[in-house]
Amino acid sequence: MIKSSDLDPNFKYEISNEPGGENIKKCFNCTGCTVGCPLAEIDKSYNPRIILRKALLGMRKEVLTDDSLWLCASCYICYERCPQDVKITEVIGAIRAIAQREAKAGKIKITNDKPLFDHLFIDSVKSNGKWYEAGVSGTFMLKTKGIGGAIGYAPMGLELFKKGKLSILPHKIKGTKEIKRIFEEVEKK
Repeated sequence: MIKSSDLDPNFKYEISNEPGGENIKKCFNCTGCTVGCPLAEIDKSYNPRIILRKALLGMRKEVLTDDSLWLCASCYICYERCPQDVKITEVIGAIRAIAQREAKAGKIKITNDKPLFDHLFIDSVKSNGKWYEAGVSGTFMLKTKGIGGAIGYAPMGLELFKKGKLSILPHKIKGTKEIKRIFEEVEKK
């Protein structure tokens, strides 16, 4: 049951002030985003229309703690099919950014592992100029599955290494200093 006292009428404005969330108020819930979504085809728990509807209604906590928020594959099909130019992929990104800030501040708990993977990926790009597969994947498995889970993936990693598809050590690219400066500038904002 939804209680009006639990709703945050300013949530949609907060999202619209977030980079990428500017067009959320244009959504009239037509379902075009969900009908075209390949993820919604295979996982019925994912429904971008419902995420947007809850956000517009002010169901802040439900939206920010919903595990399905992290399922969007950023394929942009919803973006292309939206008659209102809501730019749903960016809106989902804006909501994720709010959720991550709230989690960092200790106001909510995110149970999905995707933010951890994203953080490891970005740190790898900052350090090496590109992502270091073995390091990111190994650290992610260790943090999410424990030592036993990480060891369970070792045979696959060894096969990839033998075929030249995976490097044990990271390869840095030219211009890593410039890439670090770009990240520093973006993080200032």
